[in-house]
Amino acid sequence: MRLEIDDLVARIERLREYLTIKSLYWDFDANEFVWLDTRQIPWSEVYVRTRDYRRVAQAIKDMEIRGAPAIGISAAFGMALAAMYSRATSVDALLSDLSQAREVLASTRPTAFNLFWALDRSWAAAKRAAEAEKDADAVRASVLREALTMYVEDVESNVNMGRAGSKVIEDGMRIVTHCNTGSLATAGFGTALGVIRYAWLEGKKIKVYADETRPLLQGARLTVWELKKDGIPVTLLVDGASGLLFRRNMADLAIVGADRITLSGHVANKIGTYNLALAANASGRPFYVAAPTSTVQPVEGEDKIVIEERSPDEVTTVLGRLTITVEGVEAFNPAFDITPPELITGIITEKGIATRPYEKSLREMLGLS
Repeated sequence: MRLEIDDLVARIERLREYLTIKSLYWDFDANEFVWLDTRQIPWSEVYVRTRDYRRVAQAIKDMEIRGAPAIGISAAFGMALAAMYSRATSVDALLSDLSQAREVLASTRPTAFNLFWALDRSWAAAKRAAEAEKDADAVRASVLREALTMYVEDVESNVNMGRAGSKVIEDGMRIVTHCNTGSLATAGFGTALGVIRYAWLEGKKIKVYADETRPLLQGARLTVWELKKDGIPVTLLVDGASGLLFRRNMADLAIVGADRITLSGHVANKIGTYNLALAANASGRPFYVAAPTSTVQPVEGEDKIVIEERSPDEVTTVLGRLTITVEGVEAFNPAFDITPPELITGIITEKGIATRPYEKSLREMLGLS
């Protein structure tokens, strides 16, 4: 199987300075997909590698890999593994195997729109190659190249997003963020955390307040870990402290990521995001969302967003290690909530900043108007 990727390698080399953490990648020597298990951070940095798309699906479901962009890219590499290690010799048999892999990967996390966007792109690439080449190896090469293209595009869009978003951050600002939206949630640079990183690289003296993000503590474990690595000043908050922070004039704005955005500007993000938006708005502070346009679902209304509910054990314990409540108590564990457009100052993307009315600005960004 011949794969022409010199152009993609050149694009990545131009972005090398922004890739401070290698969260996921394709190992060309071993022909394996490799990722950093985010469940182990900050205690250890454990890389996992596989040739089995089912293992990738399990990693997404179990949140070894998390963050909408990272989920999408990983699913694309899962499709590449399915293509490469399928025993099919005919195009039709290979497409059948890829269709099965697509279903398995699509069943992992219902809310992250990037997952379905990436799977659709992988499948379309396979179909195009099948129709044009009528050769199984050509299909394999096409699916892998598409995954690598999405990987490179994600890093590029993150950097462009950071450049666009840094314009709303002034020197000396104090920023609240929620969950983890950095290298560990993307192909390498970050969305909301990428905006913060870019402002820091520009020399702005900023300070970050990171919500702990119960119940899986992505803010406490992952965001603080990333910011410490970059030398960016950070203070950890319990999730309920942001209201007091804004009321006491200790923070200037909030920036968060997104797992799904509708054209109407409804944003699904990690549970607790809506609370942070309410706190910021009540105090007259800007509330921004940063996400690539691949996170935008081309429909309107929050009723189009499926909210994933996870195991009650995540709430009744701390990371499954310590029970913190009465045995047998019921627990409600939605992984995401929805922030309405009227609470969002702007949606930062790689194409610029969308503002209200989002039906108009997001449509224009996606070329739908």
